[in-house]
Amino acid sequence: MKYLSAIIFAIAIVVASIFLGNAYADRNKVNNSIEVTGLGKTDFSSDLIVWEGRFGAQDINLKQAYITLEQNKATIDDYLSSKGINDNQLIYSAVKTNQKNKQVYSENGNYVGEEFVGYELTQSIKIESKDVDKIEKLSREITELLNQGVKFYSEPPRYYYTKLADLKIEMISKATEDARIRAEKISEFSGGNLGELQSARMGIFQITGQNSNEDYSWGGTYNTSSREKTASITMKLNYEID
Repeated sequence: MKYLSAIIFAIAIVVASIFLGNAYADRNKVNNSIEVTGLGKTDFSSDLIVWEGRFGAQDINLKQAYITLEQNKATIDDYLSSKGINDNQLIYSAVKTNQKNKQVYSENGNYVGEEFVGYELTQSIKIESKDVDKIEKLSREITELLNQGVKFYSEPPRYYYTKLADLKIEMISKATEDARIRAEKISEFSGGNLGELQSARMGIFQITGQNSNEDYSWGGTYNTSSREKTASITMKLNYEID
């Protein structure tokens, strides 16, 4: 009796396997398609640089602080002119005025209030240029103003590319072609024929610094700190399989 039960159990497993196999095959016939992801990627160099810096003046007298600020501005203008920068390239911000106070403590170390120590005026300057080499060099040499008595604080340059629309189209084309080739190879190896394209979905456009370890983000990465960049995008294609 035990042997008969074992035989019946074995037959049941075989029948179930055949049934499940046929069901899986029928499912593939109903949904005869393949989805592949292609990658478009290229390196490029930024063609626009944006550089900013700031300077200021401080004095107990507000009028004198403005006079010093204007003197510093004139020194900066002369310096930039000597570096080949035209006046129409300079964008100055409005002057910011800040009243400076210091905390006052008693001989026992107790806080007793604040004491006015003067006015601090600050102004920023920005340059946008397609002459990336010149402005990049300027951003490194601007500390020379310290020798002329001007405390100038330079920000790291930001790098952009003015032909992003054309670059994006090129990347989509590359990603689509890469996906199509992958689909052809898969269908060839599986013994089928690649049919019509059913759908196409574009991924997020990513721009990172070349040879960097920057992570991609769901909303897209746009690197501005690196002059040399890498652009990439993915395309998901769904094909029929004959």
